[in-house]
Amino acid sequence: MNRKKLIIFTDIGDTIIDESTEVLAPGSELVLRADCFPGAKETMLHLYEAGFTIVMVADGLVQSFDNSMKQNGLDGIFSAKIISESCGERKPHPKMFQDAMDAIGLKSKDKRRIIMVGNNLKRDVIGANRFGIRSVLLTWSPRYNYEPTEKDMVPDETIKKPEELWDLAIRLETELEAECAGNKH
Repeated sequence: MNRKKLIIFTDIGDTIIDESTEVLAPGSELVLRADCFPGAKETMLHLYEAGFTIVMVADGLVQSFDNSMKQNGLDGIFSAKIISESCGERKPHPKMFQDAMDAIGLKSKDKRRIIMVGNNLKRDVIGANRFGIRSVLLTWSPRYNYEPTEKDMVPDETIKKPEELWDLAIRLETELEAECAGNKH
């Protein structure tokens, strides 16, 4: 498979998994099961099959993500899983993003190749923007306010549903390929 230049970091809760469908263990925050929201599973599988590197960058419990990803057939698409429970920090802390880069052998010069897809302005967008990677806000959920209240909350890209991530990834990949071709001359 031809690996793509674009690297996709992605949140999970309310980005791939619809948090309103979560079934929790009694008296716990452990997610036993949860459903993907419409179009998310198919889009993520399509991106993976097309050769995009996908890294989970999510806040929560490791077992929760293992449960929900396995249940939805997505457990094998991630090149790395950076989860706050094992990382010791939560987004927007830069350690989450640095650990993701380190896990797949990326250097600072590779930041221009990374997008962070998420639904949360205060965690995903601010974290990505401050870390120096491209932020992509997914605005599908009616449960969140998507109005930035500070400069670091303004996303580089906005998509309204997961299927739009495919077109965005292809556009950004094409831009990266053109940039690389231009640097060879």
